[in-house]
Amino acid sequence: MMGRKFVEAKKQEFEIKEFIRARLGKGKISEIKIERTPIGEKIVITTARPGFVIGRGSETIQKIDGILKRKFKFENPQIEVVELQDAVFDAQTVADQIATSLERFGPLRFKLIAYQEMARILNAGALGAEIRLSGKLPSERAKSWRFSFGYMQKTGASSKIVNYAQATAFTKPGVVGVKVSIVPKNTKIPDKIEINKERIEAKLKELKVEEEEKIKEKEQKIEDTGKKKRKKK
Repeated sequence: MMGRKFVEAKKQEFEIKEFIRARLGKGKISEIKIERTPIGEKIVITTARPGFVIGRGSETIQKIDGILKRKFKFENPQIEVVELQDAVFDAQTVADQIATSLERFGPLRFKLIAYQEMARILNAGALGAEIRLSGKLPSERAKSWRFSFGYMQKTGASSKIVNYAQATAFTKPGVVGVKVSIVPKNTKIPDKIEINKERIEAKLKELKVEEEEKIKEKEQKIEDTGKKKRKKK
């Protein structure tokens, strides 16, 4: 019984997310989170265009709020819009942008579209990125194309640092799948060894001072031994 309720809740969450994405349009939403609280359902929408999502005089949000109450039986939905920082590192935004460009300009220009996005991500300082396009691009048969640069991890614990998303482009020749993976700048890579030059230089100076002190001690001992010998004579 509990399992059925859990499945139904997850199914409803999926339907709500798909409804909001379809309502606002492709490329407008990065992430949607649904939290159930004692005072009602909280829906957090992350977007690079908060003004568009909210609408003039909160018109768009109010319409979504009304539909959530009627269609999904939400009693007190609370919609929160969060502005996305550094949209160029957001895989979902980039994937939607590529899908929109393919639909607008056609799949024949897929290489130009992919290279432009890769250059934009690279110039922003990303540590690595990968774009995969699958479908009927330059030929009648479906084919997969890969564009990448820099560091990319696909398995293991370090793969969690990769921002991954996918989108779908509906073009005249057929459907094109878009997969994007990005490692944002300033990301701490678990298996990467970083050399602290300042610490090494400080340690070298410390060792140099210790070595000089040892040499002085030896010289002093030799000098003291010589004085003792001269006194005996």
